[in-house]
Amino acid sequence: MDQGRPKPDLIIFDCDGVLVDSELLSCRCLSEVLAEFGLVLSEEQALELFLGRSTKAIEQHYRDLGQVVPDGFLPRLKSRVLETFAASLEPIPGVEAVISGLTVPFCVASSSDIDRVSLSLGVTGLRAHFGDRLYTAQMVRHGKPAPDLFLHAAENMRTSPSRTLVIEDSVSGVQAGKAAGMTVWGFVGGGHYRTRDGRAILSAAGADRVFARMSDFWEV
Repeated sequence: MDQGRPKPDLIIFDCDGVLVDSELLSCRCLSEVLAEFGLVLSEEQALELFLGRSTKAIEQHYRDLGQVVPDGFLPRLKSRVLETFAASLEPIPGVEAVISGLTVPFCVASSSDIDRVSLSLGVTGLRAHFGDRLYTAQMVRHGKPAPDLFLHAAENMRTSPSRTLVIEDSVSGVQAGKAAGMTVWGFVGGGHYRTRDGRAILSAAGADRVFARMSDFWEV
């Protein structure tokens, strides 16, 4: 597949930070809920540690530090995130025009759970474009940066990884896509990259191309 202007048989979109501008909201929720349980983590640290990763990664992080995340943490975090998204979540500008213009199959593969992905796409008006083509970290043993989720999505969409294009906004997502043998484009148009050099970050992670506006989706 031509790295500059691929003609893929499948396009896999990450959800958070690619379809919806959710990452800053998510990190704010994580920081606030951790504080409720006596764990201090800034929004900036949350971005650095957990961008593009599942809640399993949060639990593993604290386990590695010798700390146990309390039983009520994950339900409380999920509740806070869903409440915040329902009130404040917006789509990435221009993404609906891109999706509407696609002539190849496409789907979502997200580290978030299915309830969160469904809500995110629903409140931003994108849900109808994807039907049941939603794949999440709950469906595989290992989440990003492992390739499992992207391989699962491609298998279910009956497409070869080498003919698949992934759109990702996180280092772990880019690494997962490359590990799966796919072409990966990094997207840095989300709010979480306003004060960070996303182009350098995702290029260093192995992205084949990095772009900042959905209107430039097919531009070389």
